[in-house]
Amino acid sequence: MGGEGDQGDTVTGNPLLDRSFPVPFDRIVPGDVAPAVEETLQWARRRLDELAEDRDAPGDATLAGLDAVARKVARTWAPVSHLANVAATPELREAHAAALPDVVRFGSRLFHHEGLYRLLQSFASSPEGAALVGLPRRHLEKTLREFRRAGADLPRDGKTALEEMQVELSDLGRRFEENLLEETAAYGKLVAERSTVDGLPDTALERASQLAGARGLEGWLITLDMPSVEAVLKHATDRTLRQEVHAAYLDRCTGGERDNRSLIPRMLELRRRIASLLEYDDFPGYRLETAMAGSGGRVRAFLDDLTVATRPFYERDAIDLERCARRFGLGALAPWDVSFLMEKLRKERFDLDDEALRPWFPLDQVQSGLLEIASRLFGLSVAQVDNPAVWHPDVGYFEVRDETGLHLGSFYADWFPRDTKRQGAWMDALIAGGPRNGGFERHLAFIGGNFTPPTASRPSLLTHREVRTLFHEFGHLLHHVASRVEIPERGGTNVAWDWVEVPSQIMENWTWRREALDLFARHHETGTPLPAETLERLVAARRFMGGWSQMRQLSLANLDLELHRSWDAETPVMEYAAATLRPFVPSDSFVQRHLLPSFAHLFGGGYASAYYSYLWSETLEADAFSRFEDEGVLNPATGRAFLEAVLSQGDRRDPNELFREFMGRDPNEGALIRRNLGTTLNGDIPL
Repeated sequence: MGGEGDQGDTVTGNPLLDRSFPVPFDRIVPGDVAPAVEETLQWARRRLDELAEDRDAPGDATLAGLDAVARKVARTWAPVSHLANVAATPELREAHAAALPDVVRFGSRLFHHEGLYRLLQSFASSPEGAALVGLPRRHLEKTLREFRRAGADLPRDGKTALEEMQVELSDLGRRFEENLLEETAAYGKLVAERSTVDGLPDTALERASQLAGARGLEGWLITLDMPSVEAVLKHATDRTLRQEVHAAYLDRCTGGERDNRSLIPRMLELRRRIASLLEYDDFPGYRLETAMAGSGGRVRAFLDDLTVATRPFYERDAIDLERCARRFGLGALAPWDVSFLMEKLRKERFDLDDEALRPWFPLDQVQSGLLEIASRLFGLSVAQVDNPAVWHPDVGYFEVRDETGLHLGSFYADWFPRDTKRQGAWMDALIAGGPRNGGFERHLAFIGGNFTPPTASRPSLLTHREVRTLFHEFGHLLHHVASRVEIPERGGTNVAWDWVEVPSQIMENWTWRREALDLFARHHETGTPLPAETLERLVAARRFMGGWSQMRQLSLANLDLELHRSWDAETPVMEYAAATLRPFVPSDSFVQRHLLPSFAHLFGGGYASAYYSYLWSETLEADAFSRFEDEGVLNPATGRAFLEAVLSQGDRRDPNELFREFMGRDPNEGALIRRNLGTTLNGDIPL
């Protein structure tokens, strides 16, 4: 009988079948994908049948065998899907697209395997299964729930229909993201006149000039990657340029061969049909069954309550922006004016310029300070080591060890934009390790983003927002590499979706604290620390335009929820989105264009019916950070308590229990409003 080690545990000719650590990314080529996936899936199918035929095996052994199969498939496929995000050449994308349907079908059929399902059901109802406690019991119950949620109880024709819908949905998601990648990379506006780019910071001007020069052009090249877009919308004095770049950014994937508008209705319909086939009222009912919120109705109430609490602050901010627009002679507030006017108001009120802070936040120094914070708080030693087996020269590689020197895991860091790299910032779990067979298997992960890259004359200098993003993604990373859960499927970030952002969002708090900033906020040329008065102004401005920002997050969460609850296929989806967003913005001009065709969180990522989770998790972490404030933001005892109660626990226990273990009480639901917006409006309206 074949065991779990029968399929390529060490070095083979195909790097995707190489089980050495870390992944040999430098050897992977698109031609490796098809044979590696085919060999892995053939082995996996045989192994599943062997497990189902061995009816005398102990139930826990059957479950462990099932987990081992899923892990091996993931070990082959994870590098492929990762490269499709960071090194998406046309050849790699073609190989990924060709293999994806087979991988999705296997995932569907794994949970439709009647023999395995019956064995696990029998085990659960046996005295041995009933005697399970703690993590093994939780894992068995959740695995059986995954079988049911995947359609294991459906008749054969229902399973076939479900599988076909899942394959189609995955392919549509792939196409959505590829369209967005291509559309973003295709845009380039060459500016020949210096006056047109007046107001742009020196960093942005130098980069735009370098981008033009790299293409043999003279002038300044404006692209649609975030550093370029943000520089124009925040700082360009030429209103026509701001309007053009704003339109180009939101018009991505709204026409031609890369039009995502036609994909969205089909994806929404498929999700609705999947939920109906599985006998749920709607897709949120299906999706949120496993979340802390538990139902679309509870999310609806959460968003409504938070919207009511946020609206007075939002209306105050909107009035401020409208007045500022008139003062600058712009007339009615337009969406391409908002970031520009916010920067003007921030400068006026707080004498704070986000661009002027860049010299104190060189990327390498910020990263070193972050690692020092992880050491002091969590007892984790993180060191960069040489690893040439990467997909791009910009990629760094790091090892993470605990206080005993145990190698917990490693990670890649990839921070700069490329045409073959997706937008945004994210963490990917490449290998899930943890305690195993008396030892410890190492975790492997990726964190990356699209930060301001270095230029010919200066290193990568970050805005404070980019610093917060780096800390955020590192929080996800800690959740993965610090996991000490014996069953990987219940470890790391394999948790409720509205809990997974707690470790990431709580890390952002340290970017506002003097004790932490002293470890990295030093001028890249002089080495002088961030002046105390500058920090005071930075902290004072933390809530600046907080109502506007929070209302934007609420608008996106509301759009996500209602698209999956209330949208009718007879209503054009772009019109529906505009109408749904309208109550959250000042005027119709703000919804004439909107982000739906590029909303990758919903149609390329995993946030469908779950975008609310950012706000839900933020409510929890805003409260949890109060313990650090009370006991010391770099207090190692508090850090170790968070490590033991949250970061290392994965899904070992219910997240409500983990929160109570750390805080000693239930969450304070008002913590988010108090931190982000304050307890009074204009100093005289108590909330």
